[in-house]
Amino acid sequence: MKYDAVVIGAGPGGYVCAIRLAQMGKKVALVEKHKLGGECLNYGCIPSKALIFASSLYDKVKEAGTFGIEAKDVWVNMDRLQSFRAGLISKLNQGIAQLLKVNHVDQIEGEAKFLSNQKIQVGFKKEIEADAFVIATGSQPAQISGFDIDGNFVIGSKEALELYTLPQNMMILGGGVIGLELGTYFSKLGTKITIVEMMDQILPGVDKDLVSVVEKSLKKRGIQILTSVKARGVEKNDKVKVALEVSGQIQQFETDKLLVTVGRKANTQNLDLKKAGVQVDGKGFIEVDDQGMTSAKNIYAIGDVTGGALLAHKASFEGIQVAQKIAEGTKRKKRPISWAIFTDPEIAGVGMSEAEAKAECQEVVVGKFPFMALGRSLAVGETDGFCKVIAEKTTQKLLGVFMVGAHASDLISEAALAVTHGLTLEDLASTIHPHPTLPESLMEACEAAQGQAIHIPNRR
Repeated sequence: MKYDAVVIGAGPGGYVCAIRLAQMGKKVALVEKHKLGGECLNYGCIPSKALIFASSLYDKVKEAGTFGIEAKDVWVNMDRLQSFRAGLISKLNQGIAQLLKVNHVDQIEGEAKFLSNQKIQVGFKKEIEADAFVIATGSQPAQISGFDIDGNFVIGSKEALELYTLPQNMMILGGGVIGLELGTYFSKLGTKITIVEMMDQILPGVDKDLVSVVEKSLKKRGIQILTSVKARGVEKNDKVKVALEVSGQIQQFETDKLLVTVGRKANTQNLDLKKAGVQVDGKGFIEVDDQGMTSAKNIYAIGDVTGGALLAHKASFEGIQVAQKIAEGTKRKKRPISWAIFTDPEIAGVGMSEAEAKAECQEVVVGKFPFMALGRSLAVGETDGFCKVIAEKTTQKLLGVFMVGAHASDLISEAALAVTHGLTLEDLASTIHPHPTLPESLMEACEAAQGQAIHIPNRR
């Protein structure tokens, strides 16, 4: 069987790439050994955001008295919550299958292994040839030696999302994005949470100004945060006993569940990449050039399997770009990648951080506007956080925008458009934004960077 292109992996990078290739007239097959949608749809982005929304709704109802609404006897039905999660996943799985069908993409179920740079084997018998291959096999949770996931006492993010019974308490190893998002979810439903991070701050690598707002909120919620602490051992009986190294001393902690969220590793183990001449780096991620091409000239790789920012929307963008490269030879364009963290409050950003901008440009200007000074934020009772913009001083060109606050994940898209297309502070400051709305925070931050803030004092 011969195709113009075969895509391996049906996650947010793979299925998007396959559909775009088919739309451009190519004969395409999509190989998937598990479920359509990949990790994001089945065990990551989608189910986690659904559960986070549900927990936030429960949390808001409990606080509704502030707005004069009295709600009594509110409780969480975990069976119905998990039924909603499963139904959502099934609906989206079916949606992808239908999209592949109407775009005439052949779906092949099974595990792919390379026989050469022009041929793969799926399962035990089926051999498939193609002029081009796209590897989009994604990533999976990394594990710590000695902390093997057993699905009961020691769990990963997949098992955490599928819990039907809320534990009284939970320890989370890893204070990164996944650990904090899941910790927030369980905390809002009533579980006592302890987060353990080996670095000196949670969300390592994220601007401390942004992190401090989230950390304050987490602690106010009763979440215990232990930084510069290493996990050294675990014992399982009726509960989980975890040995932690705190300030050079071993201390014992007891918990009902231990959730391990310590990063991710590439899904490259069973592909037989050497037979295709595809090289990986020291961590197992596939090495690609700026066009997504691997060391084998007709084989591309996209998304998590290539390392870097492990984001679904990055994978989808790369999938479209690689499809255009294969079909028409169009060169891939480098674009800033926006990102969001679904904590409470949320964090989002795009472009250069303040430190990166100062290192690259001679002079920069920074504008910051607090949500506390925004009418809409006060009206809905969500005033934590701020919007920060960074621009080159001479040209006023926007270099980066960062937000921490309610709905930051929604607000960042306007900023992404502005940074991507080189807009200036004045471009956004002079754009009429509806009032009262949260996006006004971006306009106000740009005015602050110009020294023309209306609703906060200007810096002198």
